[in-house]
Amino acid sequence: MFSIHPVSAFSDNYIWCLCDSESGTVLVVDPGQAEPVERFLEARGLTLDTILVTHHHPDHTGGIRHLVEAHPDTRVVGPADSPFKAVDRTVHPGDQVVWQGLTFDVMAVPGHTLDHIAYFAAARVEGRPVLFCGDTLFACGCGRLFEGTPEQMYNSLASLRELPGETAVYCAHEYTLANLRFSRHWLPDDKELAAFEDHCLGLREKNQPTLPTTVEQERTLNPFLRWDDPEVIRAAETYSADHNLETGTPALVFAAVRHGKDNF
Repeated sequence: MFSIHPVSAFSDNYIWCLCDSESGTVLVVDPGQAEPVERFLEARGLTLDTILVTHHHPDHTGGIRHLVEAHPDTRVVGPADSPFKAVDRTVHPGDQVVWQGLTFDVMAVPGHTLDHIAYFAAARVEGRPVLFCGDTLFACGCGRLFEGTPEQMYNSLASLRELPGETAVYCAHEYTLANLRFSRHWLPDDKELAAFEDHCLGLREKNQPTLPTTVEQERTLNPFLRWDDPEVIRAAETYSADHNLETGTPALVFAAVRHGKDNF
């Protein structure tokens, strides 16, 4: 039986640990720190055997060297053509990664970085398909464009938006409340956003994660995915007129929302 657990790192990172109770092994996604993973393994008597990397940023890769030294049989899988080279198997979009009989499809999601990939498993884990998306898609947000263009990120998010609505989205940061502050500013009359903000405030007051989210929830709530929503379009057109930005296409609606968040 598979289960997924968040391991907190730094101030707001989540290192996702996919556990197989039958084999006692663990797949870890984006371990920016080694120590929290080691504590998780020791507390549960589990063995690390695979690491998935979504992109090269140190807060996603910084713990890998230590973990591999401590667990030398660990396989490290990561994107090809990446500044991060300490991988055993480089993968390209369209490749598959198999772990304990669970198959992940590798998806290209450039924008935050150019090497960014995501891992999608159509098979159900804890009752739902699974997406490990790093810093591309967040609850009510998306990653900053450090290397890619707005059009690249729009295309990446469009591919994620097409995944089954029930897909559990395992993002790498607890950014939800900050994203909601912007989303509520952008769409102040959106009652569903307001209700979700209240829900998330309650979770964080109990020190509980707001993640995973789902693809369907993000289609409904996330302004970065609602480029065809009339309310988001109107807000984007108003913002674009005030900031001398182009309008007229879904990609430009997304670009306006991203520009708005960057300057919020």
